[in-house]
Amino acid sequence: MSTQTPVRTRSRESAAGQTMNSNTEEREEVYLAEDGIGTRPAEGGGAAPMQPAKYQHSFWDPQIAHLRQVYIKMIVAATILMILMMWFALPVYWGSLGETSEHVPNLKGWVINRDGDGALGQTIVQAFEANSRGEGVAPKQHLTWIVVDPSQYPSDDDVGYAIVDEQAWAAVVVNTAATQALVNARSTGNSSYNPLSAISFYYNQGRNEVAANSFIVPLTTQLLQTTLGQFNAMFTGQWLASVTSTDMVTTAARAPQTVSQPFAVTPINLRPFTKTVSTAILLVGQIYITIFAFVITMAHDAARGVISPFLTFGSYAKLRLIVPMIAYIPMSFSYAMISLPFKVTFGAKFSYAGGFFIFWLYVYMGMAALGLSTEAMVTLLTPRFIANFLLVLIIYNVSVASVPIILQPSFYRWGYGFPVFNLSQTVRTIIFNTKSHMGLNAGVLICWIALNFATITAFTWFIRKRTINEEKSQERALDKDVDAEKADA
Repeated sequence: MSTQTPVRTRSRESAAGQTMNSNTEEREEVYLAEDGIGTRPAEGGGAAPMQPAKYQHSFWDPQIAHLRQVYIKMIVAATILMILMMWFALPVYWGSLGETSEHVPNLKGWVINRDGDGALGQTIVQAFEANSRGEGVAPKQHLTWIVVDPSQYPSDDDVGYAIVDEQAWAAVVVNTAATQALVNARSTGNSSYNPLSAISFYYNQGRNEVAANSFIVPLTTQLLQTTLGQFNAMFTGQWLASVTSTDMVTTAARAPQTVSQPFAVTPINLRPFTKTVSTAILLVGQIYITIFAFVITMAHDAARGVISPFLTFGSYAKLRLIVPMIAYIPMSFSYAMISLPFKVTFGAKFSYAGGFFIFWLYVYMGMAALGLSTEAMVTLLTPRFIANFLLVLIIYNVSVASVPIILQPSFYRWGYGFPVFNLSQTVRTIIFNTKSHMGLNAGVLICWIALNFATITAFTWFIRKRTINEEKSQERALDKDVDAEKADA
């Protein structure tokens, strides 16, 4: 008959570390046990140590030198680990932003000349082709401009749809007979002539406000202003040299805009970044989603330790998968509702109510994808080290969501398969009516959830099996000790 093993139990069972701590922690506990000193909380009540005396020592008291050594060793180890994690994670985020200006030529733009052989159209095409080759600008501080046949996009609506459809980042259109329109206005003194009708500049700020505000708009605007400034002066000078003073005065009086600024640009922002509060849910809010889900992971880790030793593996695995998914429902709904008082434009693509509930659904999937990742890894890392994984999870996700991946080194292409990028892309579709990738985004998030289900189940089985084997090994060792004592007796 075997004797029941007096195994020291813990208040909870983390799937990875609550039955077996790391080697460092084991050594610390053995060290303290050999000195006859129990452990206790940092503050408040707890089992009082047998010696030294309770509440009687200064930090540098020689009588607690062994405790001080353990304390310092733990703090130093934690500091070193955090420094290593900084170098593992932060360079990824720094690198995602540090070379964006080096990849500006990856942004493709179109030049559409509907002016035909007109002087304005030819000048704009030549200027943008030269700019695309990097002539007259700082290295790589230009978009790549492609001259597109106007027959491919015969109307303004066609051009606008193509930009929203993300076929290009911007389009500069020299409108039909723009040069001849100015010539006619000058000859007839047409006071209704509008210089802004000459050129249209289309862009999509809602696709990515950083790319639009930092590169697309300023670089294109500067190129247009420089080109038109020189062309307007030349074209006006040629006209002044070809007309009499009487005609010049008459035209200047009737249509002064044909002389002072013959050609100008109309910028058309197809999807404006209308609400600055949108920044909260596009990026920073998703960090909060990860943290909220992490809190549930930690709470669940503590709570399930009460009951997990008494559950079969099947029941325990279901508990680990189902309970977080249930908890994420009210949490994600609460998170979504916070945006309502701040008038986030949920009605940009769908009805307002429809947009809100779709937003909630994707937030739920995003929370599950991110939260279950911490639920899986706490199994192996234990609560002691899971915060380090949380740091990596947040930084690697945020690194690919702040600026377009196309403006980052090729190393960051993995970002297309990460939860925050896909959730952010869907949010843009809902609140700005940008091109929908919602099916692909949902697929990526669901794949993450499925992967987490698989890893949680596998890790739980591994730790449960290891725990059972350890308990059996301890029982056999104790049986041998008991048998030896009986033999000696």
